[in-house]
Parts: sequence; C-alpha cells; structure tokens
Amino acid sequence: MTEVVSSFRKSSYSGAEGNCVEVAATAVGGRAVRDSKQHGGALLAVSREGWAAFVTGTQADEFAHWS
Repeated sequence: MTEVVSSFRKSSYSGAEGNCVEVAATAVGGRAVRDSKQHGGALLAVSREGWAAFVTGTQADEFAHWS
C-alpha cells in the first residue's frame, strides 16, 4: 500500500468543473496520483525516478502529439 505523506494538490490550470488529477508525495519519495473527482478511489503510485522522467518529458513537450 502506498503511504501518502502530504496533502493532494490539484493544478491551478484545472478547469472549473474540477476534471483533473491530484498529486501527493509518498513516504518513499515518489508521488501518488488520483482522480480529483474520486478522492476515495484508486491511486497510481509513481517512483521518484518515474515522476522525474514524467516532469522532464512534460517540460520538454514530449507528450504534445497525444493531445
């Protein structure tokens, strides 16, 4: 089980309907990601390295072709 050690945060770019994901830190330095509409739902646990790669890819616009 993933131990979440911080509050979940939602992007300031999220729309008014709240259709977004929320992210929180985990005890092992990774991140937990959840649907902002399903607070009690499943979490996606991402390792520290995986999260760093995702952030780097986002900043480099590597995912633009998916939109």
